[in-house]
Amino acid sequence: MRRALDLAQSPGVPLGPNPRVGCVLLDDEGQVVAEGHHRGAGTPHAEAAALTEAGAAAAGTTAVVTLEPCNHTGRTGPCTEALIAAGVCRVVFAQPDPNPVAAGGERRLRDAGIEVDLGLLEREARAVNRAWTFALEHRRPFVTWKLATTLDGRSAAADGTSRWITSRASRVDTHRLRSRCDVVLVGTGTIEVDDPRLTVRDEYDEALAHQPLRAVMGLRDVAAGATVLDGAAETVLLRTRDPREALAELHARDRRHVFLEGGPTLAAAFLAAGLVDEVVAYVAPTFLGAGRSAVGDLGITTIGDALHLRVEDVTVLGSGEQTDVRLTLTPAHRGGPTEKRD
Repeated sequence: MRRALDLAQSPGVPLGPNPRVGCVLLDDEGQVVAEGHHRGAGTPHAEAAALTEAGAAAAGTTAVVTLEPCNHTGRTGPCTEALIAAGVCRVVFAQPDPNPVAAGGERRLRDAGIEVDLGLLEREARAVNRAWTFALEHRRPFVTWKLATTLDGRSAAADGTSRWITSRASRVDTHRLRSRCDVVLVGTGTIEVDDPRLTVRDEYDEALAHQPLRAVMGLRDVAAGATVLDGAAETVLLRTRDPREALAELHARDRRHVFLEGGPTLAAAFLAAGLVDEVVAYVAPTFLGAGRSAVGDLGITTIGDALHLRVEDVTVLGSGEQTDVRLTLTPAHRGGPTEKRD
């Protein structure tokens, strides 16, 4: 199963509405017969890829899969039927499929007389498809809010300048995290003030081949000459100020992970609505003493109502004068990432 999880995370697989899945076929002695992984929407699923590699040798094998085999016809046929037709005698999968359209694989395999075991390394499998799983279970994208701030919580100086609050190492790391999401979201205010590209670039500032959707949220028009409309990546204008409406529209577009990079007002709106599931804060060891706050008014007037976060990771980036601290945190308030479906 650990090998299947490694296959699921093979580099070069584009993000999208589909999960990352790996599959290993084993013979009676536990030797690997074939392997496969899903390479993106429209390509063979992991089980189908492994079965194709195995050919007739698939008969009598055990299929070890990171996700419950699908039981529906989409761009490709059901993996359950492919496993049955190949003569696989046992299936071990890690994570049950949360997609109601594709679920039912376990039952179909058992009905066909195939031995099925589930739950092996389920926690690890869910981590591989964290945002995809969350989006299906909550019917909205997972939201990571990224901010860059000084030690005194400023995202810009008093004169409005903000480039660069944090180090080059932090900026490179930000692009790494952007590349793991399928939406980069800002507000119209950020477009007007900063005119950002919102693309994913490498350490040499070269654009990557695969770009997330650029989303601009707000009721104001975006200037025709704004960089975000340059064609370097797909851009959508979300004509709303309501975070829930924005996420609903993005979910309808099959987007599963939003990288929120808007200003303090937009960040406050998502936080107040309980729609931030992860916070990534790049903290520079500097003080400004005045300037724009990293987050807007949350309506909190007493310390007892403070919004608390759990620290998941602390990492030092860069060296010398170009040193920052990256904090990865999870909101612990009600209505956050642990909220249940209605």
